[in-house]
Amino acid sequence: MRAVPDRSAATSPTSRWGRGAGRTLRLRRESWGFAIGSVLFAVGAWPGYATAVGVTADNLTYFIGSLFFTTAALIQLLLTGRPLPHRGSARAERFDWFAAAIQFVGTLLFNVSTLAALLQSTGAEVSARMVWRPDAYGSIAFLIASILAVVATTDRVSLWDPNARSWWSTWFGMAGSLAFGASAVGAAVDPASGELRNAALANAGTFLGALCFLAAALLALPPRAAR
Repeated sequence: MRAVPDRSAATSPTSRWGRGAGRTLRLRRESWGFAIGSVLFAVGAWPGYATAVGVTADNLTYFIGSLFFTTAALIQLLLTGRPLPHRGSARAERFDWFAAAIQFVGTLLFNVSTLAALLQSTGAEVSARMVWRPDAYGSIAFLIASILAVVATTDRVSLWDPNARSWWSTWFGMAGSLAFGASAVGAAVDPASGELRNAALANAGTFLGALCFLAAALLALPPRAAR
């Protein structure tokens, strides 16, 4: 890992989080968490899946996927060595940390929306707003986080780990966030009919967004540490 210039040993990522196999393992868990969550979201949105397994199982697939997203986002925020922003932090470090923090909030919102949809499908009385609003806000959080992550890669050498972000990974994340945003627009419920305004857009946006997030996760996957 390349050390950031002018950073004391007391606050360096190496001294706080270690290096080598341990750090690589945490990064791999982060990437695989996002990858598995993405696969589950893609499966949930795949045409015919809900028909084959039932609406409740479909919503359960989304909910489990959201838990993988949240776990991976928590690892990214707390365990990979990213320091809290402070006065001496580089601009790229600040943007990168806030990207991780906002993305984590977004995953929590997806936990709420997917759980609400799951409960609704089991017959529980859950307002459609409890499903759509967290989904929409979560998509906004993902988009903001993606923008900050892209900005952070403009000065990768100043990051806690220059190899933790790449242009390809962050831009795939941006594409996925835009697709999830389109999905949220399509998933808005028409008050008059109680139906989704555009179910096809909702499913297509989720599916394409999940594939983009899967690509981003696999591109960020570090190689196995040598033993």
